[in-house]
Amino acid sequence: METVELSVGTIEYEDTGGPGPVIVFLHGLTMDGTLWRHVVADLRDDYRCILPTWPLGGHRIPMKPDADLSLSSLAVLIGEFVERLGLTQVTLAQNDWGGAQVLIANGDTSRISRMIITASEAFENYPPPPARPIAAVARIPGGLFLTMQAMRLRAMRRSPRAWGGMSKRAVPTEVMDGWFRPATENAQVRRDLRKYVTSVPDRDTLRTWAAASAGYQGPVLVVWGTEDRVMPVEHGRRLAQLFPRAELVELADCYTLIPEDSPRELTSAIRGFLSST
Repeated sequence: METVELSVGTIEYEDTGGPGPVIVFLHGLTMDGTLWRHVVADLRDDYRCILPTWPLGGHRIPMKPDADLSLSSLAVLIGEFVERLGLTQVTLAQNDWGGAQVLIANGDTSRISRMIITASEAFENYPPPPARPIAAVARIPGGLFLTMQAMRLRAMRRSPRAWGGMSKRAVPTEVMDGWFRPATENAQVRRDLRKYVTSVPDRDTLRTWAAASAGYQGPVLVVWGTEDRVMPVEHGRRLAQLFPRAELVELADCYTLIPEDSPRELTSAIRGFLSST
């Protein structure tokens, strides 16, 4: 893992290197770049794949104590990350977390040439159902600690009301161990996670951001699972209508974590999109 210093602290990232076009992959709450491992394994020979570990609870290096880790701040931070690495003509790919749309509404997208939005938070669906209990208990002293300790248990991880409702196929234990370990073991990481999950603005603000994101003029690929119960498929269709240059791909037999459930189909859609835009 390489590191870069941003305004909020040190961000770890994986960089496959090479001269190919750049894709920056974003993950969701209490995850890291391993979410994209199958997709990147297929793309890395032709594309430079960069996978930052965003400070959403799966990060191993705590942020600065006074860092603003609100939804709007972390979304704008995407632009700072891209600029600090000196990247241009970037394709931004996200899953689960809806930061890319918030970036469009509030930050600089001059270095972002394309976007790939796969089954993510959108419109008023912040936070989605599995994250709502975390947002609630995070306001109770000791609540987040107990919640993360419970995530050591397979039954909790695979509960339909938790991460089990996000993938149709079980995420390997060793991968989920890596996702949950930082917030389970490190109080400062839990502090960072608490800042984020208690920062979601009101619905009027979310609607304003959604409307503002329609101003993005670059090509957008929207990929959604038709069986997704966490990120409604209607949101994928609305996003495809929102952006002026959007393409919609719907996949069966998968939930929210499309890079985990249907990596081959997702990679095929990504390759087709990038080769045609």
